[in-house]
Amino acid sequence: MAEKNYYSVDPMGKLMCAQCKKTLVKGKAMFSYMGNAFPVELPVCPECGFVYVPEDLAMGKVLTVERSLEDK
Repeated sequence: MAEKNYYSVDPMGKLMCAQCKKTLVKGKAMFSYMGNAFPVELPVCPECGFVYVPEDLAMGKVLTVERSLEDK
């Protein structure tokens, strides 16, 4: 059974790691907050592991999830 990802972004070769100068690739990452974890697929540097979090994700879905968890 495939793991469900709550969010997925394909960088399509357009993003680069500023440190390693490598093109970011689609990779698995995990967001965790207040004991809850959410699998996502985001642009990741294949060399250093840097994970790029798009602003719309950070200020949209992630913020909404944080607020709902804090209200519980």
